[in-house]
This record gives sequence, C-alpha cells and structure tokens, in this order.
Amino acid sequence: MTTTKTADSVRRGRSARDPNLLRLLVMLVFVFVLMTVLRPNQFATMADFNSMMRQFPEYGIMAIGISLTMITGGIDLGVVGTANLSAIVAAKFLIGTVPRGAAPAQVVPYLIIAVLLSLSVGLVCGAFAGMLISRFNIPAILATLGTQQLFTGIAIGITSGRPQSGLPLLYSRIGNMEFFRFVPISFVIFFVVAVGVGIMLSRTRFGTYMYMMGTNPRASRYAGLNNTSITLRTYMISGLLSSVAGLIMMARANSAKADYGAPYTLQCVLIAVLGGINPNGGFGTIGGVTMAILILQFLSSGLNMFNNISNFYRDVIWGGVLILVLVFNKLLSWREERRAVRKSMN
Repeated sequence: MTTTKTADSVRRGRSARDPNLLRLLVMLVFVFVLMTVLRPNQFATMADFNSMMRQFPEYGIMAIGISLTMITGGIDLGVVGTANLSAIVAAKFLIGTVPRGAAPAQVVPYLIIAVLLSLSVGLVCGAFAGMLISRFNIPAILATLGTQQLFTGIAIGITSGRPQSGLPLLYSRIGNMEFFRFVPISFVIFFVVAVGVGIMLSRTRFGTYMYMMGTNPRASRYAGLNNTSITLRTYMISGLLSSVAGLIMMARANSAKADYGAPYTLQCVLIAVLGGINPNGGFGTIGGVTMAILILQFLSSGLNMFNNISNFYRDVIWGGVLILVLVFNKLLSWREERRAVRKSMN
C-alpha cells in the first residue's frame, strides 16, 4: 500500500510541467534559425533534413538507453561497445550462413535470425553490466567502463580488428529504405523507440519505480521496491537499445567494426545532460532528450557546412558544451535551493 501511494505521488510530481523543456525549445529554435541564416542554401533543405534523419537515430537510441540508466542514478558507458559487438555477431552470422547469390526469399529467414541474435547479445551485455552494479555493488561508471573495454576487446578478438563486410544486399536495402521517398526507416525506428520509452517512463509502474529509485535508493528499498531487479532490467533495456543502434549502424555502413562510433559515448552523455536528465538520478524526460538530440544534430550539420571548421575541433566543442551545461544546471540548482530556503524562512 505504501509503495502504491508513493508511486502515485511520484507520478503526479512528474506530471508537472518541466521548465527545462521550454529552455530546450528556445535553444532548438535559436540553433535552427542561426544555421538557416548562416547557410540559407544548404541548411534547412529537403536533402539536408533527409541526411540528418539518417545520421542521428543510431546515437539517439543509445542516448535514450544512457538516459534510462541515469534516471535510476547510474550510467551506461558501454553502449557503443554493446552496439558494435551485437552488430558484429549478426554480421558474422550472415556472412557465414547466407549462400552467395541466394534469392531474397531465402535470405529473409537468415535476416530475422541475425536480428534476434543481435538483440539477444544486447540483452546479455546489459544484464552483465546490471549484475555487476546490482549484485556486486560496483559503481556504475566503473562497471560500464569495464564492460565497454570488455565488449570492444571481444569484438576485436573475434574479428582480428577487421571490418565485417560482404553482408547480403537485402539487409542494406531494408535498413536504408525510405517511406514516402523521404523518411528513412532508421528515423521511424528511433521515433517508435522514443515514444515507447516515453510511455514506459510516464505511464507504467516500472517507469515510476525507476524514478523512485533514482531519487532515493534507500527510501525506495524501504518502500518495498526491489532495487536489484530494477537496476538489472534497466541495464538490459539499455543493452537492447544499443543492439538496435548497432543494427542501424550496420545497415548504414553495410559492415560492422569493433571501433565504429567511438565518439558516440561523449555525445550520448552530452545529450542526456542537455536534455535535462539529472546525473544524480530521479529526474528527466524523453521529450527533453529528443529535443537535445535535435539541437546537437542541427549544430553538427551546420558546422559541417563551414569549410574552415575542422572535424578535429568537434570533440572540443562537444566537451565545452557539456561543461557549460553542467555548470548552468548547477547554478540553477543553487538558485532553486536558495528559493526553497527563503520560502521556509518566511
């Protein structure tokens, strides 16, 4: 009974308007208008929109996975390693089993098995990370740094560091198909994932339990929640989403490699923090994360249109933005604390 009442109060608290969404909307409009003004003939064109919709789903889905673990008070820095390992397992299966010159009807069953195999690898990787954190009480940042290195090492070991190419053309065709000759299937997958995870967080009991645990793990345990189970399931979901991202990357590149998407980890953390996910847990929405993804994608696409800005400076820009966002959020937190103190004194 206590758990139900607490969950209801947390759900009502999350239903309140998130002020961070308005700030993100202003940032989104500002970046969009700025890039449109600076590059009117390149940015905000149909071709550019199509290109952006192909680029961000893979790291956007991983960012959602990281956001879920941060809501529970942890973090998953192994998403890229999980994505690459699951893609490599699927690629090796397809390369080793699909006969050369096989008809599409013959290839489809192999594709289904490969996708299921990749998703299973993601679940196992997530479960392993969740077990290290929940059962052995290893700090999430250390456990997932370890799993990132472990999964990347396994991927390098089974491929000898070489890219896995020569996939059936049907997989690449399906993975790069477009709806209405404009909307890539990868964007549709991202949209479905974002909506599904958003509903899970806002409408299900498990989503409420994730927020409760992230807000105060000890209180949630005293309220009757199984923190171990919540942690394990959260990291399994993150691993599953990482494998989905890995399948998208494999389709876009028509190959799989152990070190593909190395900069995505920093970008995903930046997206989560910029999107309003509290690094200490207990607060954040998928709506905010989605807006942060769009902001960074607009910024990234716009910077690519300036020939005098080297790609080598991109990590510097991302790191600087991450620090600025953290400092800004800390200042806002201090201001809210001062307001609360003043109200209590009055």
